[in-house]
Amino acid sequence: MERQGAEFPILIGQTGPLNGQRWAIRGSMTLGRDAACDIVIPDRQVSRYHARLVYNPGGVLLEDLASKNGTYCNGTRVVEPVTMQDGDMIQIALIQHFVFLSSDATVPLSGDIPLPVEWEHRRLVMDLQSRRVWILGREVLPPLSMPQFRLLQVLYEHAGNVVPRDQLVREVWGSEEAIGVSEQALDALIRRVRERLAMLDPKHNYLTTVRGHGLRLDNPPV
Repeated sequence: MERQGAEFPILIGQTGPLNGQRWAIRGSMTLGRDAACDIVIPDRQVSRYHARLVYNPGGVLLEDLASKNGTYCNGTRVVEPVTMQDGDMIQIALIQHFVFLSSDATVPLSGDIPLPVEWEHRRLVMDLQSRRVWILGREVLPPLSMPQFRLLQVLYEHAGNVVPRDQLVREVWGSEEAIGVSEQALDALIRRVRERLAMLDPKHNYLTTVRGHGLRLDNPPV
C-alpha cells in the first residue's frame, strides 16, 4: 500500500477484503487476484488480471481486462474504458468496492468508518465523510452513485423540510450544468434513489413529492 500525495488521484477500498486501504494512482495500476498485480484482491470471484487504472494528463481511465465477473463504475458494467470522476464508485466482481478521489478532492474518505450511532434512532443514516448510507442498520450496497448520493445528501441536510426542485438541480449538477438539466432527468434520478432505498425498506417512502413545491425527506424514528 502506498501513501498518497495530494498531487495524485487516490483509490480507497471500502467494502471487501481491502476495506480501508489507500493507493495513489501513478501511471498504470492493475487490479486482480494474481500476486503480480499492483492491487491484489484475494478472492476467487476476481480474475487474475481483472481491471486496470491508467493515469495520464487527461485523467484516469478504468478498463476491464475481460474479467469473468465484471468491473462496474457507479453500478454500470464497464465495457469500454471509462474516464473517472471524483467520487466514482468502482466495483470488482461482487466482492470489492473502491471510491475514486481526484487529486483536487477536498473530502478525505475512510474505508473503516463504523456505523453511525444515529442508526438506533433513525430509519435512514448517512455518513457524509465516507459517502455511505444505511437503512435500518443495513448498508446500501452497491453504494449510491455520486448524483444519487448528492440528491439524498441535500434532502438529508434539510430533513423534514421541502427542498425546491430548482435547488435540487443546482446542488446535484452544479450551477453551470443545471441550466441544461431537464425535469425528466431529475425525475429519473429521484425514481432511482427511491428504488435503491426501497430495496432495504419497501414499506416506507423516504422521498415525498410535495406538488408545486419540491421534495422532502421523511426520516422518522425507528
